[in-house]
Amino acid sequence: MDLLEKLNWRFATKAMNGQKIPQEKVDKILEAARLAPTSSGLQPFEIIVITNQEIKEKIKPVAWDQPQITDCSHLLVFAAWDNYTEERINTMFDLTNEIRGFKNEGWENYRQYLLSTYPPRTAEENFTHAAKQAYISFSAAIIAAAFEGVDSTPMEGFSPEEVDKILNLKEKGLKSVLLLPLGYRDANNDWLVNLTKIRKPKEDFITEVN
Repeated sequence: MDLLEKLNWRFATKAMNGQKIPQEKVDKILEAARLAPTSSGLQPFEIIVITNQEIKEKIKPVAWDQPQITDCSHLLVFAAWDNYTEERINTMFDLTNEIRGFKNEGWENYRQYLLSTYPPRTAEENFTHAAKQAYISFSAAIIAAAFEGVDSTPMEGFSPEEVDKILNLKEKGLKSVLLLPLGYRDANNDWLVNLTKIRKPKEDFITEVN
């Protein structure tokens, strides 16, 4: 199947069968998430990959008791930076210089622009911005999962504060934003599996300006 066929095949899986995903598929999904674009290339978030069943069991009650949390193969937690700091910004710019092997005046000027713009803002504003970047990577992971024939369930329905406590994210300067269980559908118990995918008609979704 091509990509569009895969995207028509995928849906927000409501029941998973507990089957394990081959590691090479998980690696490809995570790599797609890592390669996703982010504002200024800062990648202001991390992905926590959970296979430990006890940890999943702890998260399930604070995620509306959704069964996919414990029935999935891998649970991905997208956690954004709680703030932009000079250290975090400089780390990414320094990494760029190290990998490319040279410094660029325009790039260094842009570094100074971000350093003068981001850290002075409120932590709340910066976290909101960072969380938006996590959503981009989240979408890339969902698309990659579909391409690999892996089911997923995008989740915003959970208590971020409680998940942060379970995973000790505050100590890392992170806040959970999104959950993405990965696994395989339990077709016999998933009420959504045979229903037609519903999306707006193209003419109501796309406006062309020529």
